[in-house]
Amino acid sequence: MSADILAGGEAARPHDRVARSKSLQSLRAAAVGNLLEWFDWTLYGTFAVYLAANFFEKTDSTSALLSTLAVFAVGFVARPIGGIIFGRFGDRIGRKNTLIVTMSTMAAASLMIALIPSYANIGIWASALLLIARLLQGLAHGGESGVSYAYVAEIAPAERRGLWASSVFISVTLGVMAATLLGIVLTSLFSPADMMAYGWRLGFAFGGILGLFALYMRRAAHESPVYDADEAAPAVVAPMNGRDKLQILLKVVFFSAGSNVAYYTWVTFAPSFAISARGMDARGAFIASLLAQLVVLCLLPFFGHLADKFGRKPMVFVYGLGLILAPIPVAAILTNEPWTLFVSQGIGLAVWAIIASIYPTLIAEQIPTQQRALGVGFLSSLSVAIFGGTAPYLNAWLSSIGLSWVFSLYIMVLGALAVIAAIMIRETRGVPLSQIRSGR
Repeated sequence: MSADILAGGEAARPHDRVARSKSLQSLRAAAVGNLLEWFDWTLYGTFAVYLAANFFEKTDSTSALLSTLAVFAVGFVARPIGGIIFGRFGDRIGRKNTLIVTMSTMAAASLMIALIPSYANIGIWASALLLIARLLQGLAHGGESGVSYAYVAEIAPAERRGLWASSVFISVTLGVMAATLLGIVLTSLFSPADMMAYGWRLGFAFGGILGLFALYMRRAAHESPVYDADEAAPAVVAPMNGRDKLQILLKVVFFSAGSNVAYYTWVTFAPSFAISARGMDARGAFIASLLAQLVVLCLLPFFGHLADKFGRKPMVFVYGLGLILAPIPVAAILTNEPWTLFVSQGIGLAVWAIIASIYPTLIAEQIPTQQRALGVGFLSSLSVAIFGGTAPYLNAWLSSIGLSWVFSLYIMVLGALAVIAAIMIRETRGVPLSQIRSGR
């Protein structure tokens, strides 16, 4: 995406060009940080099979994998807490400074996972230390997501906010792809035995070290002008009552729930599920998943542009309809052949991309500036914790007892909630974010 396209394609006055240059520099810094943050976060799912074998009793491989997924889910418990803690920081000390702290925490947690001794060496302490590291990642990720969503929405021009918002999940997808690509590289370089013994640790160490580069980029970013303006001249607005807050909560949960389940089922854990439940070759699964993510990478800016052209409400409606229609064919297609993972994951990702392209701006548009970082961080992390963090475990457990169709039905119900959300939300296309005072 070029600077002209992102800024609207019009000739700008000198001061406008300076402001646009600062915004684009900040957008790049946010995107790089998101990429590396999600790279570190996704490594857990990418190497779940190896974590299960190294940090839990591996006599029963299915039980070890479920234990690993349980720790994955527990990490999500920390995300709403991180959303509250770092969201308050974001509203009080600024978006930029908070994003630097969250990146530092995530990098440190990744290095910790790389260095934890195995279960064979220290027993249950290995499981406990993994849990602590994942909780730290959850705190950082809960704060990172909320503050970065608010930050990108606030630095974007009103008429291009959907397109700019798509950059968040473009960088997220690139981070996930990088984690997947690393899985391909490591499984190609190391034998299965070496990969199980130490190869996966290199991935977490690499992610932690890359965090230093993200910190450098973010230090050069600029504070959100919407936040600065609000700090300099706070708007006089009526406080939200309980009914307003409930409406915001319901709308956010309704359009977020299905997105979170779809993401952690069809993106993060799709290769691990195909390997463990379908017996797919690990390298083939990683390659198929990478190719599916390449397809969705092209769809994200396209859907973001459509949201700027046609509005948020029709996009949320189409996404909800897609969740209702996609689960059955996605589940039916998947076998032990890598091409089936590419097709099924590609279908799921296309549906997810409809909402992901505008999710940061959509959720930011529901909450006024004074509470935006806190509200976005808490509500998005709460939804992820309840629906996203439990999705891989629920899917694996239902499949293990022959009830995979129940999980498909679950996604379809969440799709119906998204359709309701499309009716509930106010159309905010083209409205300056500083003028959006509440979710009404």
